[in-house]
Amino acid sequence: MSLTRCLLVKTEVKEFIKQCMLAVGTNASHASSLADVLVEGDLRGHYSHGLNRMDLYVKEIQAGICAKEGGPVVEKESVATALVNGKNLLGPAVGNYCMSLALKKAQDVGIGWVVAYGSNHYGIAGYYSMQALKKNMIGMCYTNSSPLMVPTRGKECTLGTNPISVAAPAKDGDSFELDMATSAVALGKVELSARNGCSIPEGWGCDADGLPSSDPNAVLSGGGLVPVGGSETTGGYKGYGLALMVEVFCGILAGSHYSKYIRTWRKTDSKANLGQCFVALNPEFFADGFNDRMSDLLSIHRNLESTVPEMPVMVPGDPERRHNQTCLELDGIPYSLSVVKHMNKVASTLGVTLLLPTHRLIQ
Repeated sequence: MSLTRCLLVKTEVKEFIKQCMLAVGTNASHASSLADVLVEGDLRGHYSHGLNRMDLYVKEIQAGICAKEGGPVVEKESVATALVNGKNLLGPAVGNYCMSLALKKAQDVGIGWVVAYGSNHYGIAGYYSMQALKKNMIGMCYTNSSPLMVPTRGKECTLGTNPISVAAPAKDGDSFELDMATSAVALGKVELSARNGCSIPEGWGCDADGLPSSDPNAVLSGGGLVPVGGSETTGGYKGYGLALMVEVFCGILAGSHYSKYIRTWRKTDSKANLGQCFVALNPEFFADGFNDRMSDLLSIHRNLESTVPEMPVMVPGDPERRHNQTCLELDGIPYSLSVVKHMNKVASTLGVTLLLPTHRLIQ
């Protein structure tokens, strides 16, 4: 099924998101931080975590379950660690604060490990781990989320998509950039498929009976996502284990809600109280030549002979770089027209007059 797309300039998308958040009373700097991370997600091709998610943040502010003003607070601290109270702020406001703190500690003592509770959805995890690249450091980021994934041999959703992100610098601005859900796919991709009337690949999710389904609506209404690896016979228990690991670093270590105690996805009847983890490692405190070896490691894999010549072997971060390059060549970001129209409707209900243009259609 071919989708109608329109081309939007990143600055106009950022301003649109900011105006929508300001319309519901969000602090201006927090609104800008949210706009930055959502547009970065779209630039990297992760449309499930970009403009497509804006209405989620709007509804949480409107419902009063996400704070409009304030700042995160450090409650416990050592030279290398910190426990942060996110004060129920928008996730990007918490994430930027915590990653900055982790990087400062790593600059001083080689490692910074910061966990936060009282946070909210913060966009793509890679946005925070990649902040370490600017300091020539390794960054890691994890978050728990609403229970959307069914564990191996289970029927009930007890874990979120619980992403893992690791970014490591190589030479000449190159880098390793892993950003993955521990579920087989991000929920946003299932949501986009449902919104666009498309089926989903079998192996993404299951229905209410725990059976594999290619119907996105069956997954979204009573079913759930499956772990990375799919079924038990194809290694799904590994994805399940990784999701639990993220929960250890986030909900358990930070003292936030965790597992089935996190509120249902998109429900606005209670605070999320998500747990998040931000780590920075300074290679200068370890073996010399880190960047050289990283470049070699990336080259080994990029130069492998591919089974499909027109599809070269890539390393984590390469698909995102390609999408970003495409956006540069197009001088804009291609969006599904249905998503743009939906968000314009949301904006109109808020009294926002600066709507996104829908006339720049592309193939």
